[in-house]
Amino acid sequence: MKTYIQTIIALILPFMSFAQEKGLDQQIDEAFKPFSDAISSVIFFEIIGVPFVLILLVGSALFFTIYFGFVNIRRFPTAINVVRGKYDELDEGHGAQNSDLAIDGDIVDTIKDESQDGEVTHFQALATAVSGTVGNGNIAGVALAIALGGPGATFWMIVCGLLGMSSKFVECTLGVQYRDVGEDGTVYGGPMYYISKGLKEKGFTNLGKVAAVFFAIFCIGGSFGGGNAAQSNQATIVLKDLMNLQNSAAGFWIGVVLAVLVGVIIIGGIKRIAQVTEKVVPFMAVMYVVACLYIILSNFTLIDDAISLILTEAFNPTAIGVGSFIGVLLVGFKRAAFSNEAGAGSASIAHSAVKTKYSASEGLVALLEPFIDTVVICTMTALVIIIFNFGGAFQYGGEGSVMIDGISYEGAGITSMAFAQYIPYSNIFLTIAVVLFAVSTMISWSYYGLQSWKYLFGRGKVADLVYKLLFLTFVIIGASASMKSIWDFSDAMIFAMVFPNMIGLFFLFPVVKRELTRYLKAIKK
Repeated sequence: MKTYIQTIIALILPFMSFAQEKGLDQQIDEAFKPFSDAISSVIFFEIIGVPFVLILLVGSALFFTIYFGFVNIRRFPTAINVVRGKYDELDEGHGAQNSDLAIDGDIVDTIKDESQDGEVTHFQALATAVSGTVGNGNIAGVALAIALGGPGATFWMIVCGLLGMSSKFVECTLGVQYRDVGEDGTVYGGPMYYISKGLKEKGFTNLGKVAAVFFAIFCIGGSFGGGNAAQSNQATIVLKDLMNLQNSAAGFWIGVVLAVLVGVIIIGGIKRIAQVTEKVVPFMAVMYVVACLYIILSNFTLIDDAISLILTEAFNPTAIGVGSFIGVLLVGFKRAAFSNEAGAGSASIAHSAVKTKYSASEGLVALLEPFIDTVVICTMTALVIIIFNFGGAFQYGGEGSVMIDGISYEGAGITSMAFAQYIPYSNIFLTIAVVLFAVSTMISWSYYGLQSWKYLFGRGKVADLVYKLLFLTFVIIGASASMKSIWDFSDAMIFAMVFPNMIGLFFLFPVVKRELTRYLKAIKK
């Protein structure tokens, strides 16, 4: 362990001299802006005034919802039962007997048979994937959506979340169906595998190879951006607010601490990601929801007003800068898609490692993610902020940052102010929640990015170490930069993954239909 910590410190040392300079965040912003602007112009190209990637995401989700007979609603109870373990007997004794993970993330009891059945339980796979989605997109992202698009953005976030459940079902079923197994028995999966292997089955070998490579590249970028830098950025904002740190070097040093913490987990051989997330994520999610419910129920008489405002503003927005119904719809869809990642394919990497003989069983488990992430947690956050702003704390619209009592707040800082209005010392609680959500998201995304890195550069130890060091560098970059530059970069990387992933989904959704039918028949028997 000492060697790994020394490695992390060695990585950080070259940056330390910059920490003392003024305007470190501006320097990083200037470095990122040309790249972010260039890739955003490509990813978010518009058709009839709407970014095509959003049309693709929402249109695909609607198609899958209809094609699979509203699987997001009709099979919701079945998904709950799968997570509860009600149908574990279908795996004929191959379910995980011991949820403790050995060194390098392998379940002790599955080392011999994991090539057939996987490595983690349904609940562990769900917890790991949820930890990658339930993060600061639910706290900072929702605040950003409302600050930009007003209360109406909440409605479109919920719609996008409900439709996204179907997309998540399709991609995670495929993740298990086409997963690969290394010589040592380790399971590898995700869009890069179902795109390449699935399209090869359909006779489109070259298209599958090219699309899989592009996905892997974009996923690595997503792991550096939305799954990493954006998370450390928001954790830094709330930590600086809590400790009243205003100097430019503070973000750098917070980033250093976060990098060491994350590095000990992802570099230090303690790759028990599923074991960590199955405890941390449910605990923090429950605590956060309880806190939100306390605020909402304490203002019970304002709930109907908040809901009415959400519905009214969804179709007739008044937020400055949104301009139209399309404007607020885009804000809501964009933030929801960033938060739950349905259609991006990232979560299928975690779900691919599940222990099951029926790929559709994990697809059903996966459809719970957007519901938990967007329909429940994002909506809770939105109601808290809207109720808080009934007091006229800030004006909706603008660039996403708001002025409250003469001080500028953005992202998680807005949510923190809303909590502070109703819960004493809530700044401490929310800071802990943001930091833990950030860390859990970062370790999950480090796994996503690493699997993509392995797909491109092989499965050697040197290649792994190079990726992990780069990943930790972006922890520090994210903590040191401004919110806008990091989120612009993060949006571009996450949404870029949609294009190659959708190629796989549209070629292979009949396979998902077949596997769903097979699994439902097994349940009936």
